[in-house]
This record gives sequence, C-alpha cells and structure tokens, in this order.
Amino acid sequence: MSHDLRFALGTLCLLALTASLFATSCRSSEPTAPPSAPTARAERERAPCLDRSATRNAYFGELHVHTARSLDAFTFETAASPEDAYRFAKGEPLVFAGGREVRLERPLDFSAVTDHASTMGELRLCTDPASPVYDHRICRVVRSEGGVDSTEDFENFRSAQNVVMGRGVATPLRNAELCGDDFELCKRAMDSVWTEHRRAAERFQDRSERCAFTTFNGYEYTATPNFAKVHRNVIFRNEIVPERVIAWVDEPDRWGLWERLDRECIEAGTGCDALTIPHNSNMSNGNMFAIDYRDEPIAEQRRKAALWQKLEPLIETMQTKGSMECRNGLWQVYGTPDPLCDFEKWRALDPAPEPCRGSPEAGAILGKGCQSRLDFARYALVEGLREEARIGVNPIKLGNTASTDMHNANPGDTEETSFDGVLGVNDQRPEQRLVRHMQANAPASFNPGGLVGVWATENTRDALFDSMKARETFGTSGTRIRPRFFGGWDLAADLCGAADFLTRAYAEGVPMGADLPTRRGADTPTFAVAAERDPGAPGLRSLPLQKIQIVKAWAGEGEAMHQRVFDVAGDAQSEASVDVATCEPIGAGYDALCGVWRDPDFDPDQHAVYYARVVENPSGRWSTYECNRYDAAERPETCDDPILPKVIQERAWTSPIWYNPAS
Repeated sequence: MSHDLRFALGTLCLLALTASLFATSCRSSEPTAPPSAPTARAERERAPCLDRSATRNAYFGELHVHTARSLDAFTFETAASPEDAYRFAKGEPLVFAGGREVRLERPLDFSAVTDHASTMGELRLCTDPASPVYDHRICRVVRSEGGVDSTEDFENFRSAQNVVMGRGVATPLRNAELCGDDFELCKRAMDSVWTEHRRAAERFQDRSERCAFTTFNGYEYTATPNFAKVHRNVIFRNEIVPERVIAWVDEPDRWGLWERLDRECIEAGTGCDALTIPHNSNMSNGNMFAIDYRDEPIAEQRRKAALWQKLEPLIETMQTKGSMECRNGLWQVYGTPDPLCDFEKWRALDPAPEPCRGSPEAGAILGKGCQSRLDFARYALVEGLREEARIGVNPIKLGNTASTDMHNANPGDTEETSFDGVLGVNDQRPEQRLVRHMQANAPASFNPGGLVGVWATENTRDALFDSMKARETFGTSGTRIRPRFFGGWDLAADLCGAADFLTRAYAEGVPMGADLPTRRGADTPTFAVAAERDPGAPGLRSLPLQKIQIVKAWAGEGEAMHQRVFDVAGDAQSEASVDVATCEPIGAGYDALCGVWRDPDFDPDQHAVYYARVVENPSGRWSTYECNRYDAAERPETCDDPILPKVIQERAWTSPIWYNPAS
C-alpha cells in the first residue's frame, strides 16, 4: 500500500493512527464466544498504600490509548495488545510496527486502555479464521487481502470501513451482513474483547502496599455523526463493570449513553461507578457541548443538565490532535487575544476556518465546516455558566485533563525529544513523521500529546477516581509540572511563604475542581496558585518555569462571552528563548512559583470561572529535534516550511474553580 494511500485511509478511519497484535494473533483462531469474566475483587480488600498523603500526591497517567483491538489501529499494522500497553506504561519495551523498539523514559502511575467500542466485535470476527463471517467481502477488505493499491480497491476498502464504523452518517447501525439481523454475532464478539480488556486490567493492577501502578477499565464511545467528532472515553472506577460496553453503533445518542451508564452502573447497587471524558472537541463543529434540550419542559432540562454534570466531570484538554483550551478569533468572544491560545492547533491558524455563529455544523474530521467556540474548553465552561444562570444547574462543569490518543499501544509517550509517532508503519521513519503536516488539515499536525495529572491521597483506583469525580485534576502538554490551585474568601496574602501552605489552603479554601464556598459580606475571592517544575529524570532534560497565569471567563449580554488572562507569578516579560539550530534553551527561569491573587474586577452578581495555566520556558518542538538530526543536504523540505512551529512552550492547566452568585 502506498504512503499517501495509507495516510488517506487513516484520515478516513477516525484520522487513525496505528495497528495491531491481530496482524499475527488473528491467524491463531481466537475465540469469538465471551470467556468468563474476571472474579470481582473489591478495592476495599487491597493493602493500604505506603505512600499516602492527606494533602494529596501528584500522580501522572494516561486515559486514552488504542491497541490492536481498535479497527483504525489495525489498519497500520501495529502488533500490540492491551497487556502490551500496560507493560509499556510500566516502563517495559514495546516493538512498534516496522520493528522499532520503544520504551518510556519515565513509567506512568496509572493507565487505561480505551479501544473503540463500535468496532470491537466486527474486527474480532474479521480476524478470527474460526468466525462464521471470516470470508465475508467486508472482512476480506478489512484485512487488506490482495493489497489495496488501486483507486478501485481503495474505494472498496473505504466503503467497507465506513460500513463497519458508521462513518459519514447521522445515525449509525451495525451491518446485518456481518452481524445478523439481531446483531448479536457482533455483540458477542465485542463481549469477548471487553473481557480480554478486563483481564488485562486486572493482571496489571498492583494491589500490594507499593501501589506502584494502577489500571482502569475503559473504552471509547466513538460518536462521529457526519464526520464531526463527538467522541468520549468511558472510564470505570474498578473491576465491577457492565458485562457489555455501550457502543455508538448500538446507542447513537449521548443521552442514551449517560442514562444507561447511570442505570446499569452507578445506580445499580453493585459497586460500579463510571465517568465520561470528551476529547477532540476541536473537531466537533460545535456538537460536543451543544445544548440540545432547551425546547423541553424546564424540569426535564434540569434533569438532563444534572445528569450531564454527574456523568461528565472532566475534559481532555490536550492530546496528539491538538489543544482544546481556547482559540482566538471566535464568534462573540471578547477580551484581549491570548497568544498562548495558538498552541498546537489542529485546524489552520491562517487561513482560519469560518467561525460558527450559533448552530453546529459537520465535517471537521475532513477539515470542513465551521469552528465553534464550543469546540474549546474555555468557552464550553462559559456556556455552562450561562445554563446555571438560566435553569439553576450547570451541565458543563469540567475539570482539565490530557492524554495522548496514541494508536501504537504506547500510553504516556509524550517526550518531545523522542517522539515516536502515532501512525504505525507510516511513522516508522522520521521523514514520514515530518511530512505529516503537509497532508493533514493542520499547520503542524500531530504532537506527542499530554498527560493526566491527579491530586490524590494515594495511587489506588478509589483514591484516583474520587479525585477525578471531584475534578482535582490537571492536564499537561506532556511535561510533569505539578500545579496547585485554591480559592476562597480568607486566603492569607502571605500563604506562599508558609511552611504549612497546603494544610492551610485546604482548611481555608477549596482546591481546583470545586465551587467557591458561600460568599461572606462584600468580600472578593482570593486565589492561591503554586507550581513546581518538571523534575526530569536521568538523561532527560527538565526546563524551568516561566510564569503562572489565572484565566477568568464569564458570560456577557446576549450571546457574548468574555475572557481575561492575569499574570500572577514569574516573569511575564521573560526573554528566555531557544537556539533552534541546537534546541539549547537560553535564559533563566524558576524551579517553583507561587502567587496569591485577588480578582480586581469581581462582580458578586456575575457567574464566573477561574483556572490556572502554568507555562515553561520555550523549548524545541519535536519536529525541530527531528530536523536537527539530519545533515543540511538531507533535511526534508518540511523542516524549512514556515508554517511548521520550531519552538513551543510546554504547559499545565489546572481544573477550574467556579463562582455562583446563588452561593
């Protein structure tokens, strides 16, 4: 298969990335009937952790990675299973498509594997020689038998993939040719894959007192109506999970997803608990956070808003397909442009896509349709404030996280200096990785993605999940900055110098992810923010911090949204830079920063949301490191393309703190 054809195919396969252990194990006749589920072992039975802190430890992990069990990954020939992904997360080597051996520079504290639910069953049936549909036309083209090099073959392949994945349609449906009229053949095969995932998570869950590594059961609910991304990952608290995943092809409405998770898991009385995390809202054409219940009775509106808030406490603010924090130039967003909003944008900055002016559209996966302000977390949060003011319930109350969305089964592989790519055999050579931006819909295309940060008392499923539900989380662009953020009415101005900073901050205020407590008198809220630089590791460079900012956002009159960014600590006028010829950093920075800030424009009658952004000194982008490894005469022309960023600033985003006048 040609290079261009593989990339086009990957774009049409969820802008896919890599491939699968099925490339070899599918020939060994894996069973299609679901094996018995792992024996439930409640987390309360585990040993207490030796490393435990009442004021929380920072744990870094990954909640979005794909393996061979995802159809789009299978396309690019990676040979890796869910078990391989967990081994990689713990620091063991992994062989990528093309034969490269890759290893994490720093192991993760926790991880989930989130393969696409919609195609789990179909892929297993098409790759298991014992399945009754193994020789079906669709299965043959999914396996690329006979090659996919001609235009006709490619069109057949694309059509087959779209049939299986429900791509390009408003409401998907399983294919009866493959699955039978009741679709049970595909659903039972899907069950067998889900059981495999659960067994892998149990095998690598550390229940010893070391608490060295934690696993979560999860999958991706891959809603892609008319080529707009409305994808969510479903993450479960523990090993008590529904026997069958809820896939978009079976439940094509997000409200149906949330209703069923609530009914079949959270309220079932079994110990099951779940949350959803939206990702790639930057490619949703405004659909991800569209408020679609305003024509219903007010009681039903409030019920739906409460269900949304209950099931979806987090957002994936950063991943390999860009940053979802914010973007300049969007419809009715007022305030001074924020230059840091230009960071890792998937859709071009210049010319920018047409801003959406209210109604959602479609086609963003293909680079089509408008770019909505609701494609970005900052403005989605303001939409939630608007709803809270209107009906008394905030449906879009999201804490920040980040992940990678890698399709190489390589969770947490985020170092810029050793970017391993995301497209399997198409990314096995540096020149393939570098040329990607010229073929995608982006100025710079893929990046290494980000990490989830969780402040938790210990590294266990319960502790981490409790903190995720409480939104005491942060996302990073791949670095391991440790940010803290507190708000209150009585935080002392000298808190930063206090030896008991954390004890007092928790006692006198609320942490990231919470609401400001009930307002007292005419007080103005005060926020304390602190951060420590990424400590690095042997052979791995750590960059100093440059500054901490607090972002405030609120709703204005009519459809208006407002934003303002305040520099709180560090050097807002820093002259730190990078020698792009060597990627050597230039200039001084900070090992740690702290600031106490009082909102100078506080309006007690106005809903508002605040979060902190911690920024490192400038560093070389992964593509600059790659380009610098070539001799001048051999450098790909990509390296001299002016739209390819040479320098980035790694960062971390805390979860917000909300102010509600009703409090």
